[in-house]
Amino acid sequence: MRRNSEPRGWAFGLGVAIVRPALLATTRPHWIDGHKIPASGGCLVVLNHVSHVDPLTAAHLLWDHGRIPRYLAKSGLFRNRALGAFLRSAGQIPVERMSRNALGAYDAAVAAVRAGECVVVYPEGTITRDPGSWPMTGKTGAARIALETGCPVVPVGQWGAHELLAPYATKPDLFPRKTITMKVGDPVDLSDLVAREHTAAAVTEATTRIMDAITALVAEVRGEEPPATRFDPRAAGVAPIGNPRKFPDKKGRR
Repeated sequence: MRRNSEPRGWAFGLGVAIVRPALLATTRPHWIDGHKIPASGGCLVVLNHVSHVDPLTAAHLLWDHGRIPRYLAKSGLFRNRALGAFLRSAGQIPVERMSRNALGAYDAAVAAVRAGECVVVYPEGTITRDPGSWPMTGKTGAARIALETGCPVVPVGQWGAHELLAPYATKPDLFPRKTITMKVGDPVDLSDLVAREHTAAAVTEATTRIMDAITALVAEVRGEEPPATRFDPRAAGVAPIGNPRKFPDKKGRR
């Protein structure tokens, strides 16, 4: 554990005071190799996505290791005036998914990394659709930020948050306490890609390396072998965002 010395602002301080005790009452944090999270400086932390509670448990991990996270959060959360004001005060970055306006979030994330902040990205872009809850194919946002800034990209494989709040469930399962395991890996080596032209092929390769690193960590945490082929929602005809139980395919058919 590290002491947190970063300026946190009123919103994040309030969030810590409320959320951390609630998490400690309902979960058992099991952090593995947290020392691999950079103590300072701009970085990307990339994780697999299994539950809507993931941002809270990831924030717990980072707070315990001396970092304040900035998230790329879906823009719908900012439409509520009170919640939006809170999220902005906490330094979170709205993303309009499936929209050209997502470019503004990319610019904000690059600026945050260059300012020395810790930016958290879920490269899958949504809760995994893989039938076994393994990491699925990643989107390119994290890779593009990494190649533009040359910052450390720290992968984390996590498991257990889905037991606290199942995907797209409306009520958490609070008791008994759930074990949340997060294993931090070594930074993903993208140095050769950073040094050359950032073509579409380079971005795709960087995305693959990032997802490979996350998947390997999830496999270690779960003690299981991942599927030989990563699940691709587009190839499977699954809606890229939203609850797949309501809209199982990209045409919105039930």
